[in-house]
Amino acid sequence: MPELPEVEVVRRGLERWVAGRTIEDVEVLHPRAVRRHPAGGVDFAARLRGETVGVPQRRGKYLWLPLAGRDLSVLGHLGMSGQLLVQPADAPDEKHLRIRVRFDDDAGTELRFVDQRTFGGLSLHDNTPDGLPDVIAHIARDPLDPFFDEAAYHLALRAKRSTVKRALLDQSLISGVGNIYADEALWRARLHYERPTATLTRPLSAELLGHVRDVMNAALAVGGTSFDSLYVNVNGESGYFDRSLDAYGREDEPCRRCGTPMRRRPWMNRSSYFCPRCQRPPRVVS
Repeated sequence: MPELPEVEVVRRGLERWVAGRTIEDVEVLHPRAVRRHPAGGVDFAARLRGETVGVPQRRGKYLWLPLAGRDLSVLGHLGMSGQLLVQPADAPDEKHLRIRVRFDDDAGTELRFVDQRTFGGLSLHDNTPDGLPDVIAHIARDPLDPFFDEAAYHLALRAKRSTVKRALLDQSLISGVGNIYADEALWRARLHYERPTATLTRPLSAELLGHVRDVMNAALAVGGTSFDSLYVNVNGESGYFDRSLDAYGREDEPCRRCGTPMRRRPWMNRSSYFCPRCQRPPRVVS
């Protein structure tokens, strides 16, 4: 699933190509693409006609298009394979095109939601007083947010009584971090993924947070992480940060720090990649 850098790349593209444009028509081509909009595709399309798109916003992995002058937003769920593409209006339809948004200007482009696996979709929601779609009001700020509260995060981390990777992926504590960037940050911090959060001192948690920010900023600089053609920005261009990964996907390859073969372990229906020498497992207290 796309993580914060991939979603931010899409948000920036949408800000350039879609913000300020007025919607002329919406065509829902697959009902699953609007399944999170209970009133259905006809209602979804009707309520968007004539609305003007504001500046696209993001919190963590969540992306939304606020409607200018309204307390409403279109929330985008990218899922495993969702793409928001800005395409020439006369370009051939993609095989898995699910929703088309046309605008009432002469820019000659339209917004398309394409989703091969149909896990994602678009939905319309009321906004909270903070401007978030109400269904994501519980999502914490992400580490690149200028209002992220580091002191509060450290206290919540210690109180969680969990393990460090579980805490990094807990979107109610810190948003935007997924499996890939958690492994990368933990490798940089030399922390094992099962390290108890209660053992993290304030300096150590601050160091880990710094590594999370560094790896995300590095990914943003090259357009996000793409392991296949499914994670793309609004112009259909894949990111390529995967070429620079130090931990994720490098099983049996030498650690870039010490040369020890990297290991992979099953973890919560996913995988964790780590160096057994640099990231020693926590001691088991009997």
